[in-house]
Amino acid sequence: MFLRRVMLRGGMGAMMMQAAKKVKETTGIVGLDVVPNAREVLVSLYTRTLKEIQAVPQDEGYRKAVESFTRHRLQVCQEEEDWEAIEKRLGCGQVEELIEEAQDELKLIGKMIEWEPWGVPEDYECELIEDDTSIPKHVPQHRPCQLPEEFFKTLEAVSTESVPKNEPAPQVKA
Repeated sequence: MFLRRVMLRGGMGAMMMQAAKKVKETTGIVGLDVVPNAREVLVSLYTRTLKEIQAVPQDEGYRKAVESFTRHRLQVCQEEEDWEAIEKRLGCGQVEELIEEAQDELKLIGKMIEWEPWGVPEDYECELIEDDTSIPKHVPQHRPCQLPEEFFKTLEAVSTESVPKNEPAPQVKA
């Protein structure tokens, strides 16, 4: 006990507390390695993202969305020291996944600036090409199946905000 007090007074306590921090050994995701300085990497990536998104026009929805979630994530990374706390507060996966996502967002910002999808004139008309060629049977057509009758009853009940007196309210089936 005496030795512990001396160590705590002498500054060794802080060093021991640092050593007690939990170290991430694996992400549990094949091909995704642990990033020991993930917090610093995220702060750097988010800061760069906020800088590069400035090239997108201010009134564009894409810029507004990117700025919004990036500012939030940057703030969390600046407020939290521990990778576990960052993951818990953001609730968007592991810090290593967030790093990959931020790197992908930076690439997309570059492409968006190159493509300028916001630069399409209001009166722009594109050519519609119709093709009557039949689709081979082995190619799925991804047509939605017909909705069950209960769906339409529920929709009717919700849209009119009343349930017919002679019928029970439709139930959603799990």
